[in-house]
Amino acid sequence: MTDSTVHRSSTRLPIRAAMPFWLSLFMIPLVLSAALAGGIWVVVPIIATWGVFATLDAALGLDQNNLDPQIKDSALHWHRMITLIWPPLQFVMIFGLIWYIPRAEHLNPLEIYLVTVGVGVLSGSVGIVYAHELMHQKNKLERWLGDVLMCMALYGHFRSEHLLVHHRYVGTPRDPVTARYNESFWRFYPRVLKGCLLSSFRAERDMLARKTLPWWHASNPFWRYWGLQTVFVVLAFVLGGWLGVLIFVLQAISAIFQLELVNYVEHYGLTRKYLGNGKYEHVKPRHSWNASHKASNWFLINLQRHSDHHYKPDRRFPLLQTYSEDDAPQLPYGYSVMTFFALFPRKWRAMMNPRVRAWRERYYPEINDWSDYNKARHGL
Repeated sequence: MTDSTVHRSSTRLPIRAAMPFWLSLFMIPLVLSAALAGGIWVVVPIIATWGVFATLDAALGLDQNNLDPQIKDSALHWHRMITLIWPPLQFVMIFGLIWYIPRAEHLNPLEIYLVTVGVGVLSGSVGIVYAHELMHQKNKLERWLGDVLMCMALYGHFRSEHLLVHHRYVGTPRDPVTARYNESFWRFYPRVLKGCLLSSFRAERDMLARKTLPWWHASNPFWRYWGLQTVFVVLAFVLGGWLGVLIFVLQAISAIFQLELVNYVEHYGLTRKYLGNGKYEHVKPRHSWNASHKASNWFLINLQRHSDHHYKPDRRFPLLQTYSEDDAPQLPYGYSVMTFFALFPRKWRAMMNPRVRAWRERYYPEINDWSDYNKARHGL
């Protein structure tokens, strides 16, 4: 029996194949140590996310190997398990610390703030990434777990926006999440916060209208988002009082900030060709930035293989394919480095604008004037 035959069967892939993706579990003792010990430990979770994986990427290089995309779900038991156990672990971490921190006399206000940011790293860099994987699945339990994770970041509407708006309109003016060419992150961030909330609500409202139902119908998932978020805020107050609510809100803000930093990087300057009459070309791997950096893809469960995710959004994370420069634009570094540079607009533009221009010349040499082209796409 060949390897390809084994992969297509229901035989489970060995646990060792999934173990690198379980690295995210190390965030739990790091955040716990920050809260229990205080002092220098409060910055360790932040440094681990932004610094350690950047260093490991440089040391370990790229992973350009692809699993057979026809592998069945039943063979991915150990890969799926990490996304299934994470939601209860994150729940215990967040609300356990909300109970503990107000009672921890050894933590000063600055340490409390930095521990809270560390919790946001846990719920953002790990929790939201896992929520993203879960919300794409057809299984109702997985989708529910995805909603629970997003609502712990007070960003429940992300599922509606991501599935109904972003995947449909990526690379077009109708997608708030596609960062425009020359748009700094600091302009993108407030625009996307407002745009995603409005576009996700409109998408759900319009779906209900097509069924001749009002937006306030019980089947509108926004009731679930609002309900879960309210429950979490009330629970934070019960466990930690107003300080507990502040901790919960600040970790959510930290998580959302990380999410939108990644969103900014993933599609910066990339556009789908406008075909006229309100239509665009089909989504292809070329419409998302790809990154094959090994360590970051372990930590982010292959999120950096974003070109394939948009091309084949139903693929589970271990089956996402990476691409060469011939098929998808490549980021020079992994997300941990790219999101850092995104905070500095001049450095970002110096690094990325030449790559966007090269991408345009490679894939759309027939478009000579992108300023006029963009005006036409916006109907100006």
